[in-house]
Amino acid sequence: MLTIQHLTKRYGEKKAVDDLSLHIAPGEIYGFIGHNGAGKTTTLKSVVGILQFDEGEITIDGHSVRADPLTCKRELAYIPDNPDLYDFMTGIKYLNFVADIFGVGAAERQARIRRYADAFELTDDLAQPIAAYSHGMKQKLAIIAAWLHQPRLIIMDEPFVGLDPKASHLLKGMMREVCDNGGAIFFSTHVLEVAEKLCDKVAIIKGGKLIRSGTMEEVKGDDSLEEVFLELEGEEC
Repeated sequence: MLTIQHLTKRYGEKKAVDDLSLHIAPGEIYGFIGHNGAGKTTTLKSVVGILQFDEGEITIDGHSVRADPLTCKRELAYIPDNPDLYDFMTGIKYLNFVADIFGVGAAERQARIRRYADAFELTDDLAQPIAAYSHGMKQKLAIIAAWLHQPRLIIMDEPFVGLDPKASHLLKGMMREVCDNGGAIFFSTHVLEVAEKLCDKVAIIKGGKLIRSGTMEEVKGDDSLEEVFLELEGEEC
């Protein structure tokens, strides 16, 4: 599904990501963990084509992000850590705008908008301008928009920040549903308990370098993910 090979991204002399390789297979929820500045967001933005990278290759279903970006973008959805939506639009206009971009038919978009907006309790607010939305409401709208075209790969940067417990529980179920249907999820998080319970595999990044990756059992053994993470970061548990 998603293959990252020897990814390197520099900002001047600094390597924000340094020779990183990962493979996310269909059916996997893959967690990406690291402190602020470790290189998580740079990696995710490189995968979705927002950032140009210096070395390496990224492919989605065998298609190069560099050589065939449009094909890749049709297959994926991206939710940044702070969704930058069009504040002048209403919620429903924004969702229809996204559906138009991906060519989602009228019947399909209506059914999906109703399903997810009802689930996130956002239906009554869709007629309001996005400028009036709270951070949590914007996050919910971004999630609905991401799911509209039924992407096979969903990339998310700290998706649970700003969500209430009910919305977080709903999102976890939606993520699992995508993977049960042959898709894949790659997301960053600071919430280690969520990663430990939700992820099939996890990768830990430090200073731009991948320092451990694999199944949850391989990464943490008999310890908690928090203990392993702190140990790898060189801190006392």
